[in-house]
Amino acid sequence: MAKTIKEINEKIKKGKAVVVTAEEIIDIVQEKGVEKAAQEVDVVTTATFGPMCSSGAYFNIGAAKPKIKLGGERTYLNNVPVYAGFAASDIYIGATALPDDDPRNKVYPGEFKYGGGHVIEDLVAGKDLKLVASAYGTDCYPRRKLETKINIKDLNEAVLFNPRNVYQNYNVAVNLSDKIIYTYMGVLRPKLGSANYCSAGQLSPLLNDPYYKTIGIGTRIFLGGGIGYVVWHGTQHNPSTKRKQNGIPCVPAGTLAVLGDLKQMSPDWLIGTTMQGYGATLTVGIGIPIPILNEEVCRYTAVRDEEIWTQIIDYSEAYPQGKKESLGETNYAQLKSGKITIKGKEVPTGSLSSYSKAVEIANLLKDWIKKGDFLLTEQVACLPGSESGYTFKPLKERPIGE
Repeated sequence: MAKTIKEINEKIKKGKAVVVTAEEIIDIVQEKGVEKAAQEVDVVTTATFGPMCSSGAYFNIGAAKPKIKLGGERTYLNNVPVYAGFAASDIYIGATALPDDDPRNKVYPGEFKYGGGHVIEDLVAGKDLKLVASAYGTDCYPRRKLETKINIKDLNEAVLFNPRNVYQNYNVAVNLSDKIIYTYMGVLRPKLGSANYCSAGQLSPLLNDPYYKTIGIGTRIFLGGGIGYVVWHGTQHNPSTKRKQNGIPCVPAGTLAVLGDLKQMSPDWLIGTTMQGYGATLTVGIGIPIPILNEEVCRYTAVRDEEIWTQIIDYSEAYPQGKKESLGETNYAQLKSGKITIKGKEVPTGSLSSYSKAVEIANLLKDWIKKGDFLLTEQVACLPGSESGYTFKPLKERPIGE
């Protein structure tokens, strides 16, 4: 039994496609078996909703009168510095950017109340942003100072471009030291007082397509409440990692670079986020449809939390010092139970990502497809690590200093 994306899209257009979430397919496969499920189901929707630091947005501010060339000096949005080293009026703001006057961790732990992620949320919410820029002036761009307000409705283009999202599995973070620590994995209590994780587990896109058989360059996705695309493999993409017999990586592996129109998006699904003692970031909602082309693809989408394993890592010593030391493995069913056992100690768990929000995204995408508002795309190219993708060499340790 095999289907094509073209055939599935024809069914979507006619309102006859069978679309279920990655939660729902588990029960269908258990009840009917993989062969029958693959025949009946056309699309499985996956999703995740969590902080994704490697995110940002670019846009063009338009032409001031007289004209100004950004990039020679500093440019700010709501006091947060943006990168303007492109052309005269193109800028990019990263989710972790901070105002110059933010005290950072000088007052420890820093509060990081407002950063690039918050600017992106405010822009998507339709709020006016204060733009302040200075320039050195040229014959064709004589203006040296600019202070104005911009609004997303006045921008010709506003694009979310995230170089590394949708991590395929991730560490569980703990703290072996005798003091509280503040990390991008949240606040960690001393002496194994807490264990934090960040994944939707059985709903997470790349855990439902572990060898990137359907998710690739050109895949249309739900991004921040609008429509976006996978445009490349993400930075730190590393499919050549340890995997269990079911093909699921048990360490951080693949990542995606994604892009989409900010004007379609919503502050419900792009949220500026503060990580105490660490910095600012952006919480992003992403949903990816998986076309059920054959039984193999169907089997992967039926993965359960108890079949997805990950590593427990000490963030007080091993992680910051770059030591490849694991305190053991656990699975997402155990993590979601609220407690795991480490070194004989029962440790409470907490998630930085929202499973309930991921379920909501998966159902929204399911509704879009069933209504015919969202068609699937063929891969333009496969991601590295897929059977038909180009050769990928494992990431190498690249020490940059002692």
